[in-house]
Amino acid sequence: MSTQHRNSTSDPTPSGSGSCLYDLLCSETPRWNRGSDVESTPWIQIRDSWRSAAPQGRLERLMKESGNGICADCGSPDPKWVSLSLGVFICIKCSGVHRSLGVHITKVLSVKLDEWTDEQVDYLINLGGNIVANNKYEALLPDNLKKPRPDASIEERSDFIKRKYELLQFLDGNKQISCPCPPHRSSSVTVPSSSGHQDKKHGEKHPNRHRIGHKFRNSWGRKDSDHYKSTKKTNSLAGMVEFVGLVKVNVVKGTNLAIRDILTSDPYVILVLGQQSVKTRVIKNNLNPVWNESLMLSIPENIPPLQVLVYDKDTFSTDDFMGDAEIDIQPLVAAAKACENSDIWEPTQLGKWVASKENTLVKDGVITLIDGKVRQEISLRLQNVERGVLEIELECVPLTQ
Repeated sequence: MSTQHRNSTSDPTPSGSGSCLYDLLCSETPRWNRGSDVESTPWIQIRDSWRSAAPQGRLERLMKESGNGICADCGSPDPKWVSLSLGVFICIKCSGVHRSLGVHITKVLSVKLDEWTDEQVDYLINLGGNIVANNKYEALLPDNLKKPRPDASIEERSDFIKRKYELLQFLDGNKQISCPCPPHRSSSVTVPSSSGHQDKKHGEKHPNRHRIGHKFRNSWGRKDSDHYKSTKKTNSLAGMVEFVGLVKVNVVKGTNLAIRDILTSDPYVILVLGQQSVKTRVIKNNLNPVWNESLMLSIPENIPPLQVLVYDKDTFSTDDFMGDAEIDIQPLVAAAKACENSDIWEPTQLGKWVASKENTLVKDGVITLIDGKVRQEISLRLQNVERGVLEIELECVPLTQ
């Protein structure tokens, strides 16, 4: 398995005798040749405890490995974010730039805020951490080009990160870090692809109204003029946006969704905020799907509406449109800012988005402060479709986390 751009169906599940992770953690001598990192990492001493520990504990131990205690891109200490697809620990400022590149290049997760699985931690372990990744992605870094510092501007970060991971200008194609055996595939675990150019080609094959191609599903797709417009200019400036916080979106469930196949649909949800987009998993043959899936987006300084789009997954044709809606998150962000330094810990109602004929709310979207977290529950009628309701929970996360 190579850390160079991977297919989205790649799976790090460590099951079976052919598994790379199994061999790595169970053999007396690790078979994965990772250069100088092999000598510096005491794999034999820690393998048993890593195998038995919970995912969060294993992740925290990995953070303490050499090189992982600073951001892989700017050197900021104590990074709290991870690009799972690239295998690097990054700071919150660099994580915003990573998100803007799209999940087909870099899939960002929070060390503290996201719930990690064993498979995700296994995959991260196999990639080797910051030192291994930088040895590859910065192998041909020119002597006259300096990496961004922790106090670097957003323009400096964006330019460097884009050149490093998207354009691959510093990559030594002959210096690949690979596993000696291929990973097993499983439908239960999906690791995001980093093959942006291939995704683009797929997406351009299906320019159809209320349909979505592979390109958009991987974050940078082009919607038709009624829904979403994207230009090369906006894409190139996407990483140069200052972020004021993060919004954690839990897509709870859909009710009475539209039929797009013979008797049912295979729905999934796309969330778009500015130039970022993320999507849920597909639920097969269900008009009342329960996702209960949390996704994270960075909040730009000029806060746009959160766009919610529902599609039916098709195997042999473009995906069918199943409705959309918009959510104004500015009241949630304003409430979170007001409570950032508050000492109130008992449940408190901070405001609400009132349901009316002028909006798509089924009921009032109440903003509450619970356990120090600012949250809002929203139930939306999907628009531009015959029927369907979507339930979503929002949480505004300050940059300090």
